[in-house]
Amino acid sequence: MTRYEELNRSFINGQWTEGRSDRTYDILNPYDGSTVASVRLATAAQLQEAFETAKKAQREWAQTSADERKEILHKAAEYLKADREAIVDVIVRETGGSVLKANVEHHLALEVLEEAIHFADEIYKVREVPAAIEGKVNHIHRLPLGVIASISPFNFPLNLSMRTIAPAIALGNSVVHKPDIQVGLTGGSIIAKAFEHAGLPAGVLNVILTDITEIGDGMLTNPHAQLISFTGSTAVGRHIGEIAGRNLKRVALELGGNSPFVVLSDADVDRAVDAAVFGKFIHQGQICMIINRFIIHKDKYEEFVQKFVERAKAIPYGDPRDPKTVIGPLINERQLEKAINVIEEAKREGAKVALEGERIGNVLTPYVFTEVSNSSKLAQTELFAPIATMIRADTDEEAIRMANDTEYGLSSAIFTSDLAKGEELALQIDSGMTHVNDQTVNDSPTIPFGGNKASGLGRFGNPWIVEEFTVTKWVSVQQTYRKYPF
Repeated sequence: MTRYEELNRSFINGQWTEGRSDRTYDILNPYDGSTVASVRLATAAQLQEAFETAKKAQREWAQTSADERKEILHKAAEYLKADREAIVDVIVRETGGSVLKANVEHHLALEVLEEAIHFADEIYKVREVPAAIEGKVNHIHRLPLGVIASISPFNFPLNLSMRTIAPAIALGNSVVHKPDIQVGLTGGSIIAKAFEHAGLPAGVLNVILTDITEIGDGMLTNPHAQLISFTGSTAVGRHIGEIAGRNLKRVALELGGNSPFVVLSDADVDRAVDAAVFGKFIHQGQICMIINRFIIHKDKYEEFVQKFVERAKAIPYGDPRDPKTVIGPLINERQLEKAINVIEEAKREGAKVALEGERIGNVLTPYVFTEVSNSSKLAQTELFAPIATMIRADTDEEAIRMANDTEYGLSSAIFTSDLAKGEELALQIDSGMTHVNDQTVNDSPTIPFGGNKASGLGRFGNPWIVEEFTVTKWVSVQQTYRKYPF
């Protein structure tokens, strides 16, 4: 046990605050079902308090110097570094991720935080643009946006929470953040503790440990929220977009995916398989940009499938606390049952099973389906589980067409020996990101991370997030007398 289990409360106006609901929520270890922490849930009234606090605190925070904001972010980063071992332990026990995944997540969150330090100078910059009116000077100012409502998911909660919170704070905004309660410590309490340690003024970051039963759409409808930043399912993203549009709020939505991994006729199969195994099975496939479909040219299909299946058979699974484990548990029994239902339906529809997995508690070992139709329900479903689907393409051109035949457009990958051709074809895939001779799970705080089509709106990363989280204002100064026509 670490001290983080004691941070089982919301963080409102700089205080660790017990929820006022009559309901509690037990955060469970998805592997063994043990209780990590019990949380008294925050109420809708407490959420309103958090927004009121954030609104008031933001006015003062917006007036701080870039150096003051940089110092806070730097201290928060130092806290994450110093407490890495304890944080990794909580990630493993709360998310069910392997030790490898937990270390990767800690590293990504730290990268986001350190990159946000570079944002601090971006607000209050003034750009002069030419004026058509004699004697007028046009100044374009970049200002903080205000209060940002942040909602993060269960799969990479530390990283996916931090990528909103850190840039928002760097740019003079305040934040009301609601992590998925299943991972409330990793997605909320650890981040609040880091910024408390760093000396962030009270109210600039508020973390609410609660659920939808308590607060409904309160994160979306509160009038103080200028932008809603959400990472999660497309279905929920559509709901958020509808409410945000009705209330004229900005959104940053990173939603679902159906990422294709395209193996062209000239690909190196061994290298493709190396990438494919990682890009399919890291964190049990519970990643929005995980490989969801393998689309393989017919000349490489049999070799690729045979080698992939052999590798998948050998992947270590079980207790995520064992450093050798690659595949741990799915986040909860409901997600596992959902995966089992997909598998059983695919079998009923005639999909061929090349590798039959098994259920062991909440652990699902790898499944591989072959000769899958790209138009089938199996291929068009975001699986979020260690289930691989193999699709045969007659030509390279058909493979690219298949890659685009989905409502999603988050990440994608192409394997080829012709790098120029690979980059040319990458531009033909309608997704926010395409990786040539790599797998689909890539992230960096310095790239425009985001999706097309039903995979989202907006881009994270420097400098794109700066535009999302600030407002531009035109101030003109008439320096000489202006004559008017009447």
